[in-house]
Amino acid sequence: MSEVTIRYWAAAKDAAGVPEETVAAATLGEALKVAVANRASDDRLRNVLKRSSFLVNGTRIKAEETPLADGAVLEILPPFAGG
Repeated sequence: MSEVTIRYWAAAKDAAGVPEETVAAATLGEALKVAVANRASDDRLRNVLKRSSFLVNGTRIKAEETPLADGAVLEILPPFAGG
């Protein structure tokens, strides 16, 4: 299991209630499940994640099976408005 830093941006940050946190996870899917489980009584983060993009160490990823190395930085990017 890898130690991964999750950084939340915009609506994800608001839904998570923190700008970042560290979780133990081997894949993107596991990291997202841990983040949601940490807020089991609140569905806001789960709903934001459905619309979000994910970067791992600056590279966009989509597959929940994507492995995460120890020390990886996962960024949660919900859709942004403006221009």
